[in-house]
Amino acid sequence: MFNTMTFTKAAGALLGAFLLFLLTSWASSGLYHVGEAEDSSGGDHEVAQSDKPMMSAAPGDLLAKDDTGGDAAAAEEETQIALGDGDPAKGEKIFGKCKACHSLEGKNGVGPHLDGVVDREVAAVDGFNYSDALKSHGGTWTLEALNEWLTNPKDYIPGNKMSFAGLKKAEDRNDVIAYLQEHSN
Repeated sequence: MFNTMTFTKAAGALLGAFLLFLLTSWASSGLYHVGEAEDSSGGDHEVAQSDKPMMSAAPGDLLAKDDTGGDAAAAEEETQIALGDGDPAKGEKIFGKCKACHSLEGKNGVGPHLDGVVDREVAAVDGFNYSDALKSHGGTWTLEALNEWLTNPKDYIPGNKMSFAGLKKAEDRNDVIAYLQEHSN
């Protein structure tokens, strides 16, 4: 015969497991964010002109108003922003994603230190074991090269060991580049 105590125990175990799942999901979403970062200012972004190298933002990365008052991003127009003219303070916050592997204090970690990275030769940090792909790539970490690398490291130099997926927003990349420039002088 069916015992009500057995039913109560089974229901309690099922509800307890569901509650544990919900609490774990809620706690992990507080620690980790997957997807595009949102702009907390809620405003449109103005684009300054400069004599520095330019990069293209993907449609929808930056919002700009057209003459009719509508969003130019909605019209899928490409916006130009100056590389290195980003906000270093914002770049420092975004660089927090990089701190798990990189430092700006001259110490190598999982990845090489990044102080002085702007205009440094690729794979040039002493004491760091670079992948063969990076060693054979050559070149210099110019603003343009850093932008391409930060967009998608695996596509820019196939075969490298870096597991970071990249920064999809042009503004985020530009802010990080501005922050790295501050630590390269």
